[in-house]
Amino acid sequence: MEAPGGQAEWGQEIMKALCWLPVALGLLLGTSAQAQPQAQTYPDKPIRVVNGFGAGGGTDLLLRTILPKLGEILGQQLIIDYRPAAGGNLAMDIVAKAPPDGYTLLMSSPGLATNPFLYKDLGWDATKDFAPISLLGTVQNVLVVNPALPAKSIAELVALARKQPGALNFASPGAGTSLHLAAELLKEAENIDIVHVPYKGGGQAMNDVLSGKPEMMFQVIGAALPYIQSDKLRALAVTGTKRSSVLPDVPTMVEAGVPNYSAYTWNGLLAPAGTPRAIVDTLHAAIVKAMNDPSVVEGYARIGQDQAVSTPEEFTKLIADETVKWSAVIKKANIKPQ
Repeated sequence: MEAPGGQAEWGQEIMKALCWLPVALGLLLGTSAQAQPQAQTYPDKPIRVVNGFGAGGGTDLLLRTILPKLGEILGQQLIIDYRPAAGGNLAMDIVAKAPPDGYTLLMSSPGLATNPFLYKDLGWDATKDFAPISLLGTVQNVLVVNPALPAKSIAELVALARKQPGALNFASPGAGTSLHLAAELLKEAENIDIVHVPYKGGGQAMNDVLSGKPEMMFQVIGAALPYIQSDKLRALAVTGTKRSSVLPDVPTMVEAGVPNYSAYTWNGLLAPAGTPRAIVDTLHAAIVKAMNDPSVVEGYARIGQDQAVSTPEEFTKLIADETVKWSAVIKKANIKPQ
């Protein structure tokens, strides 16, 4: 008599559990329904793009070229938030700590790969705190000097620097930026002593070079081009492996006598880690579409920028490769973390 009674009680417990099943399923489906529209309706408000460098620099020119078309495709405005400080660290910190909802993005630069070796106690981790979306472009740099400087070639500049060690100065948008490290490569290759003067952005640095102090800087071609064309700055060499189509008469560093020299600036968009892949994919698809628009193609050519779209995975690998390359340069140049 006890066994049947036990089975009855067990059966009653099963029925009670089954009664709760629709409720549990409803809760589960409700949660999924809440998550799904987030990706389906994204974006439904303006998107902030945090730029770690000031207005007028290379990253600013690139953003102003592609963001209008990107906003048109996404149906929302993309607003540039300038946060120039510490080689882009402030911008990276802001985005690393932003909600992972796709409404705060980072305009990245090689500082993402180099700053961990240049600064102490960073508030972000390049491998853990960001979700790469896509490259936006790559661009050669160009070494420009104020016309008052009596150097019309790399050879003449090197000779002048060796004659007056520590007397010449070069500007950069910030310590550890790709433009700073491009100069460190030249210093190392030619064994010259020129002094670094860091700024909080490329525009401010360029203005001072135009006034003659500091005397020179490496700058992305697009930002320097108008001043080269108006003879306000003299271009000595470009930093890629081939000449630039917009500066065909300017030699590469290798052609100018600096062996095995190559450096370029890359930029791309990243979101905070944890951003849903559906949102990352939405942004990536919009970037690909924008890159194919004739107005963007023409705009890139006008500022001397090379288009470079990548998958999130390809962008992740690039950051890893750049980290290995530039950490070695920083170590060899004996640049100490600040």
